[in-house]
Amino acid sequence: MSLNIKSNYGNDSKEWVVSLKGELDLSYANDLKAELYKAVDENFSDVVIDMSNLEYIDSTGIGVLVGLMKKLRTGGKDIKISNAKDNVKKIFKITGLDQIISMEG
Repeated sequence: MSLNIKSNYGNDSKEWVVSLKGELDLSYANDLKAELYKAVDENFSDVVIDMSNLEYIDSTGIGVLVGLMKKLRTGGKDIKISNAKDNVKKIFKITGLDQIISMEG
């Protein structure tokens, strides 16, 4: 499977909404990192990761999100996860990241 990444800056909400579809693993983690960092460098703002269509995430994908969280928080911004499926939420709970990254939906 692959990973489809769509990012859009919401002028009204003043945040990046990044929608993921497919599987986020070692094969696609660098693609996501490049897209996220490019977006944030273009317009430094909060980031919402829409995971409603994400089927799977592994430790490399988690690592990309943690790296982005650190980058954002040093600049006073934050990351939120929205609409994660139960199997993806489980990874965040197991790692304890659900306690430090806001999860909605």
